[in-house]
Amino acid sequence: MKAPAKSSGSSSPAVSTPAASAASDPGRKPGERGRLDLFSLLAEHEHEQVSAYYDPSTGYRGIIAIHSTVLGPALGGTRFWSYPSDEAALRDCLRLARGMTYKAAVAGLNLGGGKSVIIGDNRTPRREALFRAHGRHVESLKGRYITAEDVGTSTSDMEYIKAETNHVTGLIGRSGDPSPVTAYGVYRGLKACARYRDGSESLAGKSIALQGCGSVGYHLAKLVFAEGADITCTDIDPQRVKRVVEECGATAVEPDAIYDVQANIFAPCALGAVINDDTVQRLQVEIVAGAANNQLAEDRHGDLLERRGITYAPDYVINGGGLINVNAELHGWAPERARSKAGEIYDTLLRVFEIAREEGIPSYQAADRLAEQRIAAIATVRRNFV
Repeated sequence: MKAPAKSSGSSSPAVSTPAASAASDPGRKPGERGRLDLFSLLAEHEHEQVSAYYDPSTGYRGIIAIHSTVLGPALGGTRFWSYPSDEAALRDCLRLARGMTYKAAVAGLNLGGGKSVIIGDNRTPRREALFRAHGRHVESLKGRYITAEDVGTSTSDMEYIKAETNHVTGLIGRSGDPSPVTAYGVYRGLKACARYRDGSESLAGKSIALQGCGSVGYHLAKLVFAEGADITCTDIDPQRVKRVVEECGATAVEPDAIYDVQANIFAPCALGAVINDDTVQRLQVEIVAGAANNQLAEDRHGDLLERRGITYAPDYVINGGGLINVNAELHGWAPERARSKAGEIYDTLLRVFEIAREEGIPSYQAADRLAEQRIAAIATVRRNFV
């Protein structure tokens, strides 16, 4: 794949900003030249393009990363987050974009991988101008990137983006909130993990430590509760916890205590990097399977889970329902077809576990192998017909 870096901007008063200058270096003194090597970051995972855009009239600061367009246009949500630095925002965007490539590949979708981040306080009420600026940014990429909602954004925000570009999904009255479909895919993934471990897919009587009771976590809790699972849950928002406790008979614990809960399944459904040097040793579970992106702080933590005998459902495989949902909107699928497609995550995970067992590798490597095989095959087909 090529790895050019491009920057995109709007007409005055917005300013087109090179991505290299958008990435800051923690500890840099005012006026000191940054040490971040942008092109090395792009080359590390073969990203095709990164675009940074600044609009002083709205305070919009956005980054769009395109990892791959081999299988189709890059699709990935817009994350609105208060990052500690511009470099942290860029690195997160690049990691998430790569994850979307692999997620689309293993789900059998004709989409590439991309992601965008808006840097700032996502609680701001001044959303229209901000998201219309983001829409202009998306439009400048001429269809190479399609966006949708993500952490810190909503379907209403997507409507503002739609005023400036057609390259947006997850709109009100169409596919809308992807959370129910994402949760259903995770639910099917939990059943696949149970079948792989125990020979039975039933979750009845299983204990689940649920980290994150937001939209996806809540819908997942409802599904596993209906099957007879016991839930211990946590979230930084007490109201979210209260809802799951009241509606699903869950037991609540403090956020950090969730790693010490003895359970069959740990289901991370909040932010990423929750499997790290500290937590991987504290877990008292058989399975790690949840909706969060980038659950492993580093790949080696997947190796540590393997050594501890803990079955890990690679995050971009099990949480692919959201991407499937917005793909359904792009192609005009009925909601039932999207849900059915998300249900196929069950079979995909079993295939991943089969590859891992046959080749003696951790499940995260097996998932990568499955994705890379499809990408390479399609790339070869395209080269042969040029």
